[in-house]
Amino acid sequence: MNKEYIYESLLNIVGQENVKLDEPMKKHISFRVGGPADILVKPTSETQLSDIMVLIKKEKIPYLIIGNGSNLLVKDGGIRGVVIEISNNLNNFDIKGTNVKIQSGALLSVVGKAVLREELKGFEFAAGIPGTLGGAIAMNAGAYGGEMKDIVKSVKLMDTDGNIFEFTNEQMAFEYRKSILSRTDYIVLCVEIELQKGNYDEIKATMMDFTQRRVSKQPLSLPSAGSTFKRPKGQFAGQLIEECGLRGLTLRGAQVSEKHCGFVVNLGNTTAKDLLELMYVVKSTVNAKFGIMLEEEVRILGED
Repeated sequence: MNKEYIYESLLNIVGQENVKLDEPMKKHISFRVGGPADILVKPTSETQLSDIMVLIKKEKIPYLIIGNGSNLLVKDGGIRGVVIEISNNLNNFDIKGTNVKIQSGALLSVVGKAVLREELKGFEFAAGIPGTLGGAIAMNAGAYGGEMKDIVKSVKLMDTDGNIFEFTNEQMAFEYRKSILSRTDYIVLCVEIELQKGNYDEIKATMMDFTQRRVSKQPLSLPSAGSTFKRPKGQFAGQLIEECGLRGLTLRGAQVSEKHCGFVVNLGNTTAKDLLELMYVVKSTVNAKFGIMLEEEVRILGED
């Protein structure tokens, strides 16, 4: 990849303030670790994103789409090619009755406050999940008995040629922490969800209850990527880890959270290598004791 040529080409598409060379990924993921991306770009319209995808395909450049990085672990060697960030640069939404259209970069917490003001229920489970709508759709995010698949009506997607499609809920092939996006290169542009009219005080009480549960049980004061491991069928990852005696296990600056064993956290000066080594220890120990191989829920990206 001719980095300077690609950088100049992206400058012409998005402007200088929206493209960066050798950008440390620790600034863009909630784990606060990770080496540099060759180039990071933030499109501010679907047209710009389409132009970026056309350039990337023409020049055969490796690329990665991210939201606000709340479910990512980028390795210390960083990411080659172009990282396309879709977060507060594409975060508008429109509420009409019980129908809400939301750009993929919108934070779930912001959407939650907006639908509460409109007395719409059905989004309570998602309002406290740290992440963007696009990421939540990609992994069918869920909590407290709800999942994105329960409220999604349709999703507007872009392919690698910059073409735009609209998929129904059924076409999105939602599964536990998966969707059609888990096995394709589609990019989420906008999501249409359908909620229900409710009572403001009841909706707020439910949101506050879920928030209190998160605050009391999860290590929100330390950098992490949320729940580190997927829930094995019929089991809870945190419980298995705790029963192995791994609560608080620390490897340099990486730790199995003392507050919730399902979280691996950054104590301050850790590296991606440390976090990955600790995850390996956890997985190996649980497998040796229970015969269950835990699977990471966090996406691991980049080079060593």
